[in-house]
Amino acid sequence: MSPMGQLSLQIAERGGKSVAVHQYHRGALRVLRPHYLDDSGQVCFVLVNPGGAYLGADLYLVDVEVQARASLLLTTQSATKIYRTPGSFAAQRMDLKLGEGARLELAPDQLIAYREASYRQNTRISVRPTSSLVMSEIITPGWSPDGASFKYEELRLRAEIHVEGESGGLLALDNLLIRPNAGDVTGLGFMEGFSHLGSLVVVDPRVDQTLADQFHELTAAYDAYTGISLTASRGETRGLVLRSLSNSTGELHRLLGDCTTLLRGKWYGQEPLNLRKH
Repeated sequence: MSPMGQLSLQIAERGGKSVAVHQYHRGALRVLRPHYLDDSGQVCFVLVNPGGAYLGADLYLVDVEVQARASLLLTTQSATKIYRTPGSFAAQRMDLKLGEGARLELAPDQLIAYREASYRQNTRISVRPTSSLVMSEIITPGWSPDGASFKYEELRLRAEIHVEGESGGLLALDNLLIRPNAGDVTGLGFMEGFSHLGSLVVVDPRVDQTLADQFHELTAAYDAYTGISLTASRGETRGLVLRSLSNSTGELHRLLGDCTTLLRGKWYGQEPLNLRKH
């Protein structure tokens, strides 16, 4: 499978601001001109797929490195749409590397899987003990003629997070596999009667039970079923994984937005994220 789109991006800190020191794109992936949302020095890039959708046998490769002390916010211009993939699947492979003191906020728009779509996403993340990662994702079913929610063939999402260094190793392995045709995915123990899935992954030395408790309190106000777990520590760092089920993309967007707002204010003194895309 040759890449339909490929993107490589390296971010470094220069004089108190984060800038791209390497940028390469080919095919149906590119980024818009970088901009800064505030005076923190964090640079924002918007990932664009001019084709608008992923189709069968499409492969997309994304390679991002945030070097020591640099800060990157990476988002998308619009939702990622997976259309019919008869006899095949669409795939995305993402490699993320964070240096010491580096910060990455990954905040894509929702992933929409339409009728007879099959999609595989593999994300490999390498962090240092002092890196900070905040990664959110929303998965929603696309429209189908009969109005049913689970008409796609398969969603397979895998994320590995490794901590580099003397006390490093595998911090978290997150596997999500939804195959509606293989059995009922709507009931207890799976989607619990909901159709939409939201997730938030946080890796940072400041992650602790107090933060998990704050997230529990924050998410209780939403029309969603939410679970939160902490990883074991690897050296100086730790991870938090939040999963939330709902029947509304907007509800999950607001829930995850409030969680990231808490982190931005508490850790960096930044305002809530406002990308003005909607």
